[in-house]
Amino acid sequence: MFRYARPALTSCRIVLLREETNMKRFQLLSGILLGVLLVTVAWAAGIDGKWKAEYEMQGQTRQTTFTFQVNGEKLTGTVAGRSGEVQIQDGKITGNEISFFAIRNIGGNEMKFNYKGTVDGDQIKLKVSVGDGERTFEMIAKRAN
Repeated sequence: MFRYARPALTSCRIVLLREETNMKRFQLLSGILLGVLLVTVAWAAGIDGKWKAEYEMQGQTRQTTFTFQVNGEKLTGTVAGRSGEVQIQDGKITGNEISFFAIRNIGGNEMKFNYKGTVDGDQIKLKVSVGDGERTFEMIAKRAN
């Protein structure tokens, strides 16, 4: 009688140990995922504020000022330059990648400027395409003090 009761008890211990190990793994993975999510949200919120970029176009140095606000993965704000200030549209931020567009009035013509970039600390490397991509250029925006 006792011979058969002992293996059943051992089987219960093994099952309980497996469940406990699985629970610890789940808690560890949940903690890691939560930490990554919090760091990503905090990091993305770190681009809030003013950024200034200088770039060359048609042999002239030009300046653009970006004002960013981040809410989750949504990026809003403004783009300001020689032709005035306009709203950022369809702005997104995922990890360190950002994208948005702005409609700017250049010489009486409305033109769509598409911005795609990578945030790296206190600078953002942006590739800008105008219209349907017929003109492209790059710029580096730096956090304004």
